[in-house]
Amino acid sequence: MSVADVREAITQAHHEEWARVVASLTRRFGDLDIAEDAAAEAFAAAVERWPADGVPPNPGAWLTTTANRKAIDRIRRENKRDDKQKEAQMVYDDDPPEPIGAIDDERLRLIFTCCHPALAMESRVALTLRMVGGLTVPEIARAFLVQETAMGRRITRAKAKIKAARIPFRVPAAEDLPARVCGVLAVVYLAFNEGYLATGPDTDPVRHDLTAEAIRLTRLIRALMPEDGEVAGLLALMLLTEARRTTRVSASGELVALDEQDRGAWDASLIAEGHRLVRERLAAGVAPGRYQILAAISAVHTSARDMRDTDWSQIVALYDQLVRLDPSPIIALNRAIAVAELDGPDVALAAVDRLGDKLAGYHAYHATRADLLRRLGRSQKSRAAYDKAIELAGNTAETAYLTRRRDQLG
Repeated sequence: MSVADVREAITQAHHEEWARVVASLTRRFGDLDIAEDAAAEAFAAAVERWPADGVPPNPGAWLTTTANRKAIDRIRRENKRDDKQKEAQMVYDDDPPEPIGAIDDERLRLIFTCCHPALAMESRVALTLRMVGGLTVPEIARAFLVQETAMGRRITRAKAKIKAARIPFRVPAAEDLPARVCGVLAVVYLAFNEGYLATGPDTDPVRHDLTAEAIRLTRLIRALMPEDGEVAGLLALMLLTEARRTTRVSASGELVALDEQDRGAWDASLIAEGHRLVRERLAAGVAPGRYQILAAISAVHTSARDMRDTDWSQIVALYDQLVRLDPSPIIALNRAIAVAELDGPDVALAAVDRLGDKLAGYHAYHATRADLLRRLGRSQKSRAAYDKAIELAGNTAETAYLTRRRDQLG
C-alpha cells in the first residue's frame, strides 16, 4: 500500500472521527488536554502502523479504540492513580447513549455543545474550530489575523476556563440554541472560508470537503431555526460563493479573479437558490444582519452577466450598511475595492492606505494596494506591494496569480 493511500485513509478517518473521539473522551474524563493528546497519539500510531499493517477495515473504530487506550495509559501515569483508574474504566462501561436533544446530526451537536456562552465569543469559536472543525492552530490564527502563538494561548486559556469553571459539556436543549447560534454560525463560516481559499501552502488551494460540509451543516441549522434571518443569510452567502468554485482555479493551478471567471460555468441551481433566500429575507421587512448583507452583495455580483454590468453603486451602498454593523478593517478593505470600480482607484487607494496600521500583516491588503497602484500607473510601488502580498500569502493558487500580475508590470 502506498504512502498516498495511507494518507488518504487517515485524512478521511480524521474528518469522520476526530471530533467524536475528542468529545467522547472529554465527557468521560473531563479533561480536554487528555482528550486531544490521546486522539493525536492515535493518529500518530496510525501513521506508523498502517503503512506496514494495512488500513484496518474500520479505520474510525481502530482510531477510537486506540485513543481510548492512550487516554487510559496517560491517566494511569498520573498521581491519583486509583481514582483516575476508576474513571478510566468508564470507557468500557455499557453506558446508555446520551440523549441527542434537538439536534440529530452528531457533528452539529458537537459544535453547539462546544459553543458555550460562558466563553467569550472569539474563544468559543477558536476552540470549536480546533476541537470539532479539525482546523490547525495556524489556520485558525490566520482566520482571526493574529499570530499563531497568540491563538495558541487563546485556545489554552479557553480550555483552562472550562476546567476552572467546571463548564459542563452537555448537549444543549432546543431553548439553548438561540444563545449559541451566533458562535455556531461563526464557526461554520470560518470553516467555509478556509475551504473557499485555503490559507496554508500544504493543502489544496480550494478545499471542497470543507465548503460542502459547511453548507450541509448550515442547511441543518436552517431546518432547526427556520425563522432566523442570519442562518438563511449565511446559507445564501455560501451557496452563491460555492456556485463559482469550479471557475476559481485554472487548469495550471492559478487563482482566477472574478472579472476573468467564466460566468457561464457557474452553478445556476445554487445561484437560483441563493437569490431566492436573499429575496425572502428582503421580503421579511426585518433589518438585515451581517450575513444577510454579505449575501445581498454576493447576489448583486452573481446577477451581473459580466463585470461591466455589475451594479457597483448598490454594492457600495450595501457595504455602507455593513460597516455600521461590523466596522472591521476587512469590511472597510472590501468596501474600498468596490469604491475603486465606482469612483476610481485613486479614491479607493486613499481609503486603503488608512487601513495600513491594522492590516499590515494581511496579504489581501497588500494585494489590493498593488492592484490599485498598477491601475494608477505607479509600477514601482505596485511591484513592492505585490512582493509583500506574495510573501504573506499562503495559498499556492493565489501566490501564482499575484506573481503573474507582478511580472506583467513594466
